[in-house]
Amino acid sequence: MHNNDENVETTLDISEVMKVRREKLSTLQAEGMDPFSAKVYKVDCHSSQVANNYEELEGREISCAGRIIAKRVMGKASFCHIQDREGKVQLYVRKDMLGEEPYSYFRKMDIGDIIGVKGEVFTTNMGEKSIKAHEITLLSKSLQPLPEKWHGLKDTDLRYRHRYTDLIVNPDVINTFVTRSRIMAAIREFMNGRGFMEVETPVLHNHTTNAAARPFKTHHNTLDLDMFLRVELELHLKRLIVGGLEKVYEIGRIFRNEGMSYKHNPEFTMIEIYEAYTDYHGMMELTEELFGHIADNVIGSRKVPYQGEEINLTAPWARMTMEDAVKKYTGVDFASFDMDSGKAAAEADANGVHIKEGSTWGEILNEFFEQKVEDKLIQPTFIYDYPIEISPLAKSREDRPHLTERFEIFMTSREMGNAFTELNNPIEQKDRFIEQVKKKAGDEGDYSIDYDFINALEIGMPPTGGLGIGVDRMIMLFTDNPSIRDVILFPTMKPLEE
Repeated sequence: MHNNDENVETTLDISEVMKVRREKLSTLQAEGMDPFSAKVYKVDCHSSQVANNYEELEGREISCAGRIIAKRVMGKASFCHIQDREGKVQLYVRKDMLGEEPYSYFRKMDIGDIIGVKGEVFTTNMGEKSIKAHEITLLSKSLQPLPEKWHGLKDTDLRYRHRYTDLIVNPDVINTFVTRSRIMAAIREFMNGRGFMEVETPVLHNHTTNAAARPFKTHHNTLDLDMFLRVELELHLKRLIVGGLEKVYEIGRIFRNEGMSYKHNPEFTMIEIYEAYTDYHGMMELTEELFGHIADNVIGSRKVPYQGEEINLTAPWARMTMEDAVKKYTGVDFASFDMDSGKAAAEADANGVHIKEGSTWGEILNEFFEQKVEDKLIQPTFIYDYPIEISPLAKSREDRPHLTERFEIFMTSREMGNAFTELNNPIEQKDRFIEQVKKKAGDEGDYSIDYDFINALEIGMPPTGGLGIGVDRMIMLFTDNPSIRDVILFPTMKPLEE
């Protein structure tokens, strides 16, 4: 008869299992074998190597460590699987090889315990590449059962709260974050290879001038000064362009005190890139090259599957002005309104587009785009020439100054990034900041002008192209995940009562 601890546990409720495990811990400690005492365990092999380098390792003794995820105890011989960062491997455990007392301790180990094993690499009669255990060491005792033994870790809310368990029981989650790490490395490889310098700028800001988003507010006690977690990286990076660095980028956390959804988390990762002596057309080419580099080096193809669609990242991507995109998908020609806000508002009413009272021609155009067009953009598309009212840091077009040299990147029905030919006229920039703060005056929040940035522009900033990309949304694409929470290890969650 099999003495299978795994089967025994499934007949108990969780509280009984936890009680039994604590009793086992007390027994071990009473016998002088505390599994939480400081230990160094030398690991010279991981699970994937047993499978991938079997011919080299067969017959050799190796040392590995991991978590017990399955266990089958049978009299004088047993099997178990341990899981490490690279996968899982089977252990074959015999009483006559391990010794009577160590084998007795092994039989009492639980699913979830972390062990070290030394043993010989071999193939079982069933053809599974395994390790024949010569020595097993309990490195850490698991006092709670892994969740799949009762109900599985399927609930997404619980998965995000207990990511540590999610990583243990859902292998696809590990793959997502391994891919995320590779993407981050690929981004840096691409940027550094093109002569860009990675920099770090402050997270705490004194001003919220560029606050299209609501900031988180905090207080510096020593200075007795209110400060704000950054909502962008832009103004400090452009100061570095003024200083002559010419090509800079930063990958950093951004904080926005706003709503949460499948594509929004209050803290998220951005890359912002600034290059002197180029414009928004140069940033379009850089964007295509960056996505292509990641696709080639991480995914292995520029045709990326995403939620049932195949996203083709092959350059050149589609390009449309915002006016042309609205005309294509709604039939409404904003260029024909001659910037008449009344005509634009009438069309909004006729087309069921919700706008704020007193909205300008440009603001209504943007609402048309967001409400009627954005969800249609599945394949990579640059939407460019944005209204000046919603683009306070972008340079105006010379022939149509109510529009700016700005684009946003769209694919999978969502915005991926934002770019400008940067406004480098300090007088115009100051006027736009003043106008922006006036518009925000009725909003809840703290809005002020960063006059030091204006001072930097007065020193002189060369013609510059700037680009910001939401890294988490990029990773959603490359890992085929539908929610931003799937690609952030610890997404923001409302705390549960203890």
